[in-house]
Amino acid sequence: MPNIKSAKKRVLVIQKKTLINQMHKTALKTAIKKFDTAVENKNAAEAKTLFNEATRKLDQAVKQGILHKNNAARKKSQLALKLAKIDA
Repeated sequence: MPNIKSAKKRVLVIQKKTLINQMHKTALKTAIKKFDTAVENKNAAEAKTLFNEATRKLDQAVKQGILHKNNAARKKSQLALKLAKIDA
């Protein structure tokens, strides 16, 4: 544990930010899982809306610095491929 007051404060701030980042990651993973279940059930209409939600959450994660932009782009591409397979 740190002894300096500013270092103690930084530890508390980091803990709060870690919890917020975990919350956003969990919401992102949930959105992707919901999309995957819609794809498995071959529900195209629901999959399209969930695709939009998942891509929005991916973009927000990039903006907040939780994910790297290339990581999000790769995930969006994978989701788009799954969606295209349903429509075809």
